Amino acid sequence: MTSPQVDNPSESPSGDTSEEGYERGLGSRQVQMIAIGGAIGVGLFMGAGANIAKAGPSIILMYALAGVVIFFIMRALGELLLYRPVSGSFAEYAREFLGPFFGYVTGWTYWLMWIVTGMAELTAAAIYIHFWFPAIPQWVSALVFLVVLFGVNLISVKIFGEVEFWFSMVKVTAIIGMIVIGLGVLTLGFSDAGDTATTGNLWQHGGIFPNGIGSSLMTLQGVMFAYLAVELVGVTAGESENPEKTLPKAINTLPWRIIVFYVGALTVILAVVKWTEFSEGESPFVHAFAKIGIPLGAGIVNFVVLTAALSSCNSGMYSTGRMLRDLSANNEAPKALGKLNSRRTPAFGIAASVALMGIGVVLNYIVPEKAFLYVTSVATAAGIWTWMMILISHIKYRSAVVAGRLPASSFPAPGGSALSWVALVFLSFVTCLIAYDSDARVSLYVGAVWALFLVAGWALLKSREPELAATGPRDPRDPEGPQEPEYAKASD
Repeated sequence: MTSPQVDNPSESPSGDTSEEGYERGLGSRQVQMIAIGGAIGVGLFMGAGANIAKAGPSIILMYALAGVVIFFIMRALGELLLYRPVSGSFAEYAREFLGPFFGYVTGWTYWLMWIVTGMAELTAAAIYIHFWFPAIPQWVSALVFLVVLFGVNLISVKIFGEVEFWFSMVKVTAIIGMIVIGLGVLTLGFSDAGDTATTGNLWQHGGIFPNGIGSSLMTLQGVMFAYLAVELVGVTAGESENPEKTLPKAINTLPWRIIVFYVGALTVILAVVKWTEFSEGESPFVHAFAKIGIPLGAGIVNFVVLTAALSSCNSGMYSTGRMLRDLSANNEAPKALGKLNSRRTPAFGIAASVALMGIGVVLNYIVPEKAFLYVTSVATAAGIWTWMMILISHIKYRSAVVAGRLPASSFPAPGGSALSWVALVFLSFVTCLIAYDSDARVSLYVGAVWALFLVAGWALLKSREPELAATGPRDPRDPEGPQEPEYAKASD
């Protein structure tokens, strides 16, 4: 099955298109900054406040632990991307190594993840607007942001890349500035927080685990939400100018991003302001700047966290359109959702996704105080499924390489498939934590309903497209059908 193409790919403004018909309009600097921005979202800027209140200083360890696992996942994805860089990314790999049903489920579930993440980001952005304009209802702000970002994504991938570049630049600059100022407060003792700022705040006031190790582990589900979108760099593969160079570089710098933006920033914040002062629904960055007493500091940081929310929502619109196009190319979504407009963007898929993100506007109208919690828990569950599919696909790929059935990737993951197994066990543990948490458990209920929809949809697809009933992985080298390739038939 071939991907639907627009009439004349050669008419791309850049004159360079990927095999899926996209314009390769994302340069190295944009891919790098998208990768950086993917590791800095509202989960850090806003969600960290609730996590700090639950875990105290141990939240630093939780972000570090989760960050190590995320790096395992991204190196597994990186090996697959350099084996075959396609915009469908994880859905395509699940389709190839696990079978068409898993590709279908992964594609639609990742789409769902970004729909609900978009709702979360719109909710967060609306909350941040309250800092300056408390009289404006949350749903009004959410609607305005939804419309503006929709327009950005319709223009071209270059515009998306440029907007995302500057969004990410703002976030990076703010966090580095926060770290520098915080270190200044700790070493020089200036500002209103100077008298109480001390590294002792990291183990005083109840210790590193003030509420017990169990409470700290329960924050892992919220911590994992903060890392959602790191895999977005994989979706850019079909629109990157030079994926063989840009993707490995973007993935290999992930540990430094985690160390600086998560572990480093939170360590400084919790040393400057004791953990007992943070609460749910408040950005720890805004609170820290307000505590330091820098003129307009809190307002500046509020602008930054607003930018972070809009950045993630912008990425979500980008990702959902590409995933729907991949599903459409495999006859797993309506063909209309796979069409490219004259600017080579999947306009119909983006429009359909934005319409559903509008549910977030409704939630902000009906239950503004619970909207963020509900959508983040669903997004985390969907993200965990996606990461699991990446890891399982990687394990199957490595097995095929060892057996000589597939060529080795130019970007092999350290530790091979062993670390993918470690990451799978960790993600299974986080899933159990979600099931144990009465508030987050709603995501599993939604997941069960979502599974029923997917199974019903698959049954309908098989009745209309009999070839989809073929078992086994799809051979990407055969564009005419989904039959199982020889390498997949061989025993692992």
